[in-house]
Parts: sequence; C-alpha cells; structure tokens
Amino acid sequence: MKLTPIDIRKQEFKKVMRGYDPVEVDTFMDMVANEFEGLLKEHRETRDRSVETETQLKDYRQIERALQQTLLQAQETTGKSYESARKEAELILREAEMKAAKIVEQANTDLSRMANELSQLQGRREALLAKLRLLLSAELDLLKVFDTGAEPPPVQPPPARDTVALEDILKEIDDDRIAKAH
Repeated sequence: MKLTPIDIRKQEFKKVMRGYDPVEVDTFMDMVANEFEGLLKEHRETRDRSVETETQLKDYRQIERALQQTLLQAQETTGKSYESARKEAELILREAEMKAAKIVEQANTDLSRMANELSQLQGRREALLAKLRLLLSAELDLLKVFDTGAEPPPVQPPPARDTVALEDILKEIDDDRIAKAH
C-alpha cells in the first residue's frame, strides 16, 4: 500500500493505558506528514526535471545526429566538388594539349611550306642569274666587237628552252622584288 501525507495525518492509534502522549504523537505525525509531503513534492519536481532533462537529451541527440549527417554531407560534397574540379582541370589540360598540338602541327606545316617556297625561289633566282649572266656576257662580247671592229664571236644559244630577252629578265626581277615586299 502506498502511503500519503493524508494517510499519515488520519492515522489513529488505539489508546492504551500506559501509551504515548497523544498530543506528542499527533505533533510528530504532523511533522512526519509535512516532511513526507515535502519529500513527495521534491520527488515530483525531480521526476519532472528528469523528464525534462531526458527530453532535452533526446533533442540534443537528434541535433547531434543532424550535425553528424550535415558534416558527412559536407564532407561528401567537398569530396565531390574536389573530384569535379580535378576532372574539369584534367579536361582543360587535355584541351590545351590538343590545341597546342594543333598549333605545333600547323607551325610545322607552315614551316615546311615556307621551306618549299624558299627552295623554289632560290631555284628561280639561280636560273634568273644564269640567264642574266648569259645575256650580259653576250652583250659584253658584242660591245668588244664594236670597240675593236673585229668579227663578232659566234653566239652561244641560251639553254635549250627558249631565247631570253632582256625585258623578260628585268620583268622577272621586278616581280620578285614586288613579291618579296609583300
């Protein structure tokens, strides 16, 4: 049976001849009832605080779990961001390498083409100089004949292709100068 302060206050004892003083017993019983009532009140308050503390503890644990999940998500997001940035950097690097390779390839193609053009121009120059020397040599021989009054030597025909006129040679020289200027 559960004992309450009211039970203590209403408790009555049999009266016997040589028993305790009823006023003293009643006073003591009131003191015990008051103390018991205080203890019960304190017990209720402690239980309420305990319930409140347990509720707060549950809330704190939920907050802790939420923070842990948030931290894990942040770590995952950071990892994904890092990986994404690394992949993007690799992609940019590959694209840059491909562009550089194309530029080098184009430069090599241009260099080859220019070397070819230079070779052709040098060949044309040599041919032009040979034609010019031949023409000038023929003209000098002709001047010697006029100065000495002697018989002109036989003229050597130009290389097998065709006869070169002085105007054609001068025109080729001018064309080369114009091409080089541009």
